[in-house]
Amino acid sequence: MKIYNSLTRRKEEFVPLEAGKVKMYACGITVSGDAHIGHAFQAIVYDVFRKFLEKQGYDVTYARNYTDVDDKIIAKSRETGIPADVYAAQMIEKIDAVMAKAHIDEPTVWLKATENIENIIGFIGALIEKGHAYAGGNGDVYFDVDSFPAYGRLSGRDKSEMLDGVRVENDECKRSPYDFALWKAAKPGEIAWDSPWGKGRPGWHIECSAMNRAAFGDRIDIHGGGRDLVFPHHENEIAQTEALTGKRFANYWVHNGLIKVNGQKMSKSLGNVLLLEDVLAKYSDEALKFALLSANYRADINITDRLFAEAEEHLVRFYKLIARAEEMFPAQEGGFPAIDEKFDAAMNDDFNTALALSDLFGYFKDVSALLAKNDPAARRMTDQIRATYGLLGIFRKDAKEYLAQHAETEEAVPADVKKVAEERRAARLAKDWAKSDALREELKRLGYAVKDTKDGYTLSKL
Repeated sequence: MKIYNSLTRRKEEFVPLEAGKVKMYACGITVSGDAHIGHAFQAIVYDVFRKFLEKQGYDVTYARNYTDVDDKIIAKSRETGIPADVYAAQMIEKIDAVMAKAHIDEPTVWLKATENIENIIGFIGALIEKGHAYAGGNGDVYFDVDSFPAYGRLSGRDKSEMLDGVRVENDECKRSPYDFALWKAAKPGEIAWDSPWGKGRPGWHIECSAMNRAAFGDRIDIHGGGRDLVFPHHENEIAQTEALTGKRFANYWVHNGLIKVNGQKMSKSLGNVLLLEDVLAKYSDEALKFALLSANYRADINITDRLFAEAEEHLVRFYKLIARAEEMFPAQEGGFPAIDEKFDAAMNDDFNTALALSDLFGYFKDVSALLAKNDPAARRMTDQIRATYGLLGIFRKDAKEYLAQHAETEEAVPADVKKVAEERRAARLAKDWAKSDALREELKRLGYAVKDTKDGYTLSKL
């Protein structure tokens, strides 16, 4: 198995720290608002990673965190009048519910910043003792970036670039503008905890370092998150943890791409944030996964107006063939191991879900041909497809129920037109090109254009 390591900028053979076991951590959601499609993408990606590692025989401990105290949550608390801890708890409950609706499985371990305050304070105190952090005198504590010469290794930035795009707080108590807060002194009315430096709360970056160490110890195998976290968040995690332990923190750093909406970055300022709940109100969770996993996880996803609709249309056509196979034949023994082997080969190459999903079009073309010949191997194929691709969260539903729920996905086409289209498809499979051309003309006479696709055909009105 090879994984692209953001730290070394190349694919590397995966070798776990401990034979047969994997420690994996992925940065989760800051619960200042509802879960959006970017949160879903990241959660789906690392859920798939975990499941494929388990399929390969590893005992995986997968941890995710909720950041349940930070500036944005405090701002929402002021705006709503709800105490910050209560607001965060309510948002976590809401986010958990929508993630469950998307059928995204829970991690092995959930971590929350507010449940790790003692671990965070202990971590900061140890950094001060080792000379990597200092109290600013105003109740804040900062990490001394100059004390960690390897700073910038993950992002590839030098100091002239480190402040680009990062909000810098003008604070006379900081030794350097590059230093970042580990502990923030409480302002009046803010949620706060007692510490050796006065009442305050943790900085954002220290949370993940402290929670990781509490859950896993000094080292982990895989650390994931969105590409937007490379700098400063993950850069700062490396600095904090490795300054304290003197050991390499994570062996593999993996980062998923970002979400764009019709070519633009998704952001509140542009008003184009797609909430997960809204997407699931229109499309199935399987269409969501099919669409998002059809690109390489490291690539940005451009969500066009048709992305999820097209994914649903593909699934409807696939499920129709599954339903036919299940109606025509009982379950068959033997399976199609080549499908599973090809899937594993794609996934072993840096979790290449895009390649794995592209293979489906050829598989279902074969299923269609087998059905046309009344061959029970069609059922063996569809059963294997279900077993293999269930790992990606698709083909897990009852075929008839799914089709009943998504009957409106396909344009209503008269029965006589469908009959001609199916006859033409059978002629093409039999390589009777003359009959196929004649039936195309018949469809035109009936007012429909036919377009051949990898998994069948589509019909549209002329």
